[in-house]
Amino acid sequence: MHPVRTRPGAAGARGTAQAEPIAPVQREPRELTVTEGITIRELAEKLDIRAKDLLKTLLDRGMFASINQALDVATATNLAESFNGVVKVVTFEEQLVEEEKVREERTGNLQPRAPVVTVMGHVDHGKTSLLDAIRETEVAAGEAGGITQHIGAYEAHVGERRIVFIDTPGHEAFTRMRARGAKVTDIVVLVVAADDGVMPQTEEAIAHAKAAGVPIVVAVNKIDKPDAQPERVKRQLADRGLMPEEWGGETVMVDVSARTKKNLDRMLEMILLVADLRELKADPDAPASGTVLESRVDKGRGPVATVLVQNGTLHVGDVFIVGAVYGKVRAMFDDRARAIKQAAPATPVEVLGLQGVPEAGDQFQVADEAKARHIVEYRQSKQREASLAKTASSGRLTLDQLHEQLRAGEVKELPVVIKADVQGSVEVLSEMLPKTSTDEVKLKVIQASVGAVSESDVILASASNAVIVAFNVRPERKAADLAQREGVDIRLHTIIYELLDEMKKAIAGLLAPVEKETFLGRAEVRDTFRVKGVGTIAGCSVQDGILKRDADVRVLRDNVVIYTGRVISLRRFKEDVNEVRSGFECGVGISNFNDVKVGDSLECFKIEKTAAPEVLAGESAR
Repeated sequence: MHPVRTRPGAAGARGTAQAEPIAPVQREPRELTVTEGITIRELAEKLDIRAKDLLKTLLDRGMFASINQALDVATATNLAESFNGVVKVVTFEEQLVEEEKVREERTGNLQPRAPVVTVMGHVDHGKTSLLDAIRETEVAAGEAGGITQHIGAYEAHVGERRIVFIDTPGHEAFTRMRARGAKVTDIVVLVVAADDGVMPQTEEAIAHAKAAGVPIVVAVNKIDKPDAQPERVKRQLADRGLMPEEWGGETVMVDVSARTKKNLDRMLEMILLVADLRELKADPDAPASGTVLESRVDKGRGPVATVLVQNGTLHVGDVFIVGAVYGKVRAMFDDRARAIKQAAPATPVEVLGLQGVPEAGDQFQVADEAKARHIVEYRQSKQREASLAKTASSGRLTLDQLHEQLRAGEVKELPVVIKADVQGSVEVLSEMLPKTSTDEVKLKVIQASVGAVSESDVILASASNAVIVAFNVRPERKAADLAQREGVDIRLHTIIYELLDEMKKAIAGLLAPVEKETFLGRAEVRDTFRVKGVGTIAGCSVQDGILKRDADVRVLRDNVVIYTGRVISLRRFKEDVNEVRSGFECGVGISNFNDVKVGDSLECFKIEKTAAPEVLAGESAR
């Protein structure tokens, strides 16, 4: 039955009122944006209706909600469409960026900024060495195997102008990291060795740069080598769509030598010239926004993120949101570890004050504190729901046992727990390890996080039949003891392609462990001494096992491996000794390493050669 209303002035001579049904309200289509975690109150404001109308609609659908309750995107979209809303779904960060663009168009405060340059190229073609030559530092010396393991960002100055360089790894496992580097960059410097020429990762880097619409400056490196053929390199690049300027094309190519520093000035001038043509600008007065290049956990400082500020100025005290992490800038450090109070556009900084470790590649945005906290709480609740929904298989398995089961013809799933030093490495391993799966064995990553292997990681691995893969980190002492008791297999690596190679062999049933590491002892550095002609000596207290002269040793800082070398000297008081046992103090000299600090741990070990399982099987058959 329709409700009725009285028509004014319609009373007739008979004194009765005439009635007519109310026509349903026809709403005009209304465009609106919906973000994750939007509340019913906010949705009502965007639709220009009363919140109680939305609450009644939800109640009719069997959903009881409060006015400040957060809605997921699907529910909010469906609800808005029932009121003739035309919905555009955006992330919270995208909405802030759109609002900022409107403000910039109104104020017109765009100013020139420094170019952000990503250095790309094949492994061992000299990318880090080229940056070293520009910065006159020795970054490459600190990399395991001379290979860049994760993204670093550095500033260089040409006169009064700045250039921001991003150094990306060249190995194929870092395809996603290079792709992310291209997204935050203005110019790509493609390093190609004059003796090697174009290689597979060179072609990938070209593809990433073209996909991002980024101009390429080619640095033909190692021209000082006798077998250098820069003209051949240019022909190879021309065949791949990069025509040199001197041949009538548009690609700037410079012959350089990172070793002799030849033509580096010309390369920097070309970078600035290309940047000037792009007219790069940003609004320094806007709320800061940018991209997380890398993140990790520092034992003394908590979660640390390396951030590239792309627009606006980031200040100490700013509240920001980055993925499912909320933070307030407690302190900032530039690329040379100097504390700064603010970071202008196109500035890489280390940020302290996060409440968790963000994903590398996440966008960060300075935002209102209450709103940022609300969005992060919503995202974290969704992550918890997704985590609880995951089911893990039970039992225990090592890679050696997997090998035996494969030989017996059993089909298995191999769960893996990943631990790494930085978020970028976690991301790469999470993507690459499942790709080693075969028809017989499926590799499943059940957890991946930053930091040392903890007791909780071992407990999870024990309950889930998982192998722990540790990249550039070590297990905590209690975690190592627990792993031994529980029979959990922990695989330790410092070079990523060796780790991937081992997993591929294990999955294929070809695992042949020819080297076995045996733990000897652990010591804590209590003091350091500088000895002329020798270097830095670590004054240590042996906590566990024994330290031996000429044994292999790892230097751990916050349970992260920072150097692996050899014990070249071992002294008690003034006497040289061959070994020092637990409970005693000694002085330790480490080969080619003088950066040992108080609080570091030294882990002594030895590598023993063992026969491969296939060899042993063959001998028993004979």
